Amino acid sequence: MKVFVDQDRQSLHNPSGFLVNGIMQPNPEIPERMVRLLSGIAQGGHEVLPPEDHGQGPIAAVHAPRYLKFLSTAHSRWRRIPDATPEIFPNIHPDTRTASYPLSVVAQAGFHITDMSCPIGADTWEAARWSANCAVSAAKAVAAGAPAAYALCRPPGHHCFSDLAGGFCYLNNSAIAAQYLRARHNRVAIIDVDLHHGNGTQGIFYQRSDVFTLSIHADPARFYPFFWGHAHEVGEAAGQGYNLNIPLPRGTGDDGFLQGLANGLTHIRAFAPGAVVIALGLDAYEGDPFGGLSVSTAGFGRIGQTLATLGLPTVIVQEGVCM
Repeated sequence: MKVFVDQDRQSLHNPSGFLVNGIMQPNPEIPERMVRLLSGIAQGGHEVLPPEDHGQGPIAAVHAPRYLKFLSTAHSRWRRIPDATPEIFPNIHPDTRTASYPLSVVAQAGFHITDMSCPIGADTWEAARWSANCAVSAAKAVAAGAPAAYALCRPPGHHCFSDLAGGFCYLNNSAIAAQYLRARHNRVAIIDVDLHHGNGTQGIFYQRSDVFTLSIHADPARFYPFFWGHAHEVGEAAGQGYNLNIPLPRGTGDDGFLQGLANGLTHIRAFAPGAVVIALGLDAYEGDPFGGLSVSTAGFGRIGQTLATLGLPTVIVQEGVCM
């Protein structure tokens, strides 16, 4: 299987910390994640390729222009503020997404960043852009006839909305890949098996019927992202019935996760997509420090085997990784 990664440029983003229960802690979304994944990839004998630079078009197909302008210019603007910190952290947020759009980079940070896990450093935009290039390159390979391709995306993406970063995510790589595949297929499905709900992916496609979004995750009632990922969220307008959330009780193991996946795949098969994007989070692992679910190593193998029964062209996009 072809694997797309640009380790040097994707490693440029190396955030210092994030806020947990009011305490700043070391940020777990660090370049070491790629090192560990590449070690496993080497053992599997897969072909590792650099991504192409696809320009901003595929990114702009799912992300708002003012958001992309913010991401690409914010840090240089921020550093013009006297005594500004090396990284951007938001400190003020609007009460609604329809509030007036400010000119200040301080206020724009609060408008475009939903939590304190997404600091923007000098090279965050460059790393995120090349992470997205990995997703597009994998989608291009599958569109050209490869049965499957893997994008080692880092930073990850599934918590990112069209104009809102969150949960370590700046560009929604899975959504970008799905939108790219839409040029070849009338219907595309995204299956998110990360520990956390893919709230950004849901938001991007929530009013659309051409991309079915399925997320299987720890119940968000008391778990990140809290406000999204509940079973009653099924889409709206043209997208009503095209979003499916399967929240699982904390601590759910292999059998419970696979039962949820089997239920979700009956909806995917009914949707009859031409291709599928797998948002591959590995943080549902039983040893993950976030402690949400308890999927074993063998369980992940069974998840992969179950997804393979779809028999569809598949883009695998990396999301969360257990550290």
